[in-house]
Amino acid sequence: MHLDFSAVLQGQYLDWLIKGALTTLWLFATAWVCAFVLAVILVALRMLHLRPLEWLISAFVNYHRNVPGLVQIFVWYFGIPELLPAVITDFINNHNGEFIFALIAISLNSAAYMSEDLRSGMRSVAGTQLEAARALGLNYVQSMRDVLLPQAIRISVPPLVNQSLSLFKSTSLAMAIGVAEMTYSSRQIENETYRTFETFALASAFYLLMSWTIMAVGAYYNNRNLKSGER
Repeated sequence: MHLDFSAVLQGQYLDWLIKGALTTLWLFATAWVCAFVLAVILVALRMLHLRPLEWLISAFVNYHRNVPGLVQIFVWYFGIPELLPAVITDFINNHNGEFIFALIAISLNSAAYMSEDLRSGMRSVAGTQLEAARALGLNYVQSMRDVLLPQAIRISVPPLVNQSLSLFKSTSLAMAIGVAEMTYSSRQIENETYRTFETFALASAFYLLMSWTIMAVGAYYNNRNLKSGER
């Protein structure tokens, strides 16, 4: 069989690829924002040095870093709904439940990794800066928001870029519960056309392009931070 990319780049197959790509990008963007916000909250809470809170956050991080992401998605999609009231479960299922549960699972998983990267960055910031900020009249939240976290984030850019790449690739796991992202759409097209190479070559090109874009954005942001630090 000769190669024929036009066979999968027309009609409904092209529509499936476009919708799959858009779903992947939307899942990545929303999961990244949720994960980053949660990671910042986890780091801020952990810096309070309250023993029970530290244990709870440590358990959260250890679970999400040591249990496969696919298992976590299955837990949320198949297990959690059984613990929720029927009204809530029905509401979620009627509003793209597969996407919602995949989003939750991927966000929590990435938040665990990002929080550790931010915590490492926080350790590189002099502890006296918190004391100085408090001495200037800033409360704990203001000190973290305006003084410590901005510095920790700048320091943590390289590992955060790596986590962003990992998060982007993890979106493909959502196909396991029926989210019509890029991998799911590619598999669907391959099943109908039997154009295995063409279909997955296009999917690979999409993932490569987006991964390079993420790395380029991260490199630009990191270089800008380095230049601003030299001034």
